[in-house]
Amino acid sequence: MSFISNLSLSIVFFCAAFIATASAQTFHWRLAMSWPDGTPMFHNNVHRFASNVEKMSAGRMRITVDSPGKHKAPLGIFDMVRSGAYEMGHTASYYYKGKDPATTFFTTTPFGMTPTEMNAWYYYGGGLELLDEVYARHNIVAFPAGNTHLQMGGWFRKEIHSISDLKGLKMRIPGLAGEVVSKVGMKPISIPPGELYTSLEKGTIDAVEWAGPANDEKLGFHKIAPFYYTGWHEPGAELHIFINKNSFDTLPEDIRIIITVAAKEASFDMLSESFFRNTIAWQEMKKKNDIKIRTFPDDVLRVFKQANHELLNEIAIKSPLAGKIINSQKAFLDKAKEWSRITDADYLQLR
Repeated sequence: MSFISNLSLSIVFFCAAFIATASAQTFHWRLAMSWPDGTPMFHNNVHRFASNVEKMSAGRMRITVDSPGKHKAPLGIFDMVRSGAYEMGHTASYYYKGKDPATTFFTTTPFGMTPTEMNAWYYYGGGLELLDEVYARHNIVAFPAGNTHLQMGGWFRKEIHSISDLKGLKMRIPGLAGEVVSKVGMKPISIPPGELYTSLEKGTIDAVEWAGPANDEKLGFHKIAPFYYTGWHEPGAELHIFINKNSFDTLPEDIRIIITVAAKEASFDMLSESFFRNTIAWQEMKKKNDIKIRTFPDDVLRVFKQANHELLNEIAIKSPLAGKIINSQKAFLDKAKEWSRITDADYLQLR
């Protein structure tokens, strides 16, 4: 056998050995989540994602999930993942509007898209491409990975009759909605999920919004603030998996695909679980005499909507990339809301 033949054969064996080694390579990553242990849907969603990745990779990728009780920074996921302190995180993009205003719009916006509309925008309307464009600047790869469905408007100590009742009121309300209520005289306060009840109990805040009946009732907000308002500000909050880009780029292609698929499954599964659990919890909640369900007065909602419109224009002027996202979402929503109206809305009237 010639030298060339021997060399060629050696290369073949080397490549085969390399591929076999690569395919057998294992990864053990850590994921920091913003959510306390035991929060329905949120906690379940993250652990289900980690379990699915391990199963689909036949054990080659293992993910250890750390809650704020371990990492102590529920609103610090962005920095921990960007720096590589954690390879992965699970959080809400709008928590980091102070880092980059363009991150705000990937979670939800007041009077914005429903989960069905948001998914259509993400997967077929250019949303994922914009998500990549924003987070690539921060050494992060982000995937939609959980939706809460339409959220309630929050718990208040006193009933709201007009916009004047909201002046000076301190409320835990994140994202763009926090800036909207600030424009009408309220005082939004950023508080981690695990500290919401104690903050309400101590009077640090006068009102609080969290998610929906399944999570809210579990935390006992109604014991302090019995007026429970229907939603306007978060018509479908999308949560995200954050991944350190340097780490992600080192993974074999098949594991990168597995993570992508598992994140998408997590998004749709959490939406289903949220709807189911909130449906059941709502039936129980209505039976309690100490919970008073209300809808904001029309004049209050008109003021919120006007403030939201002004705020979007202001942000678009200050941040061209945020403006690009705002315009993309608005262009799609202008079409989608008409279709939603003659399908979902009209059908619901028939039932």
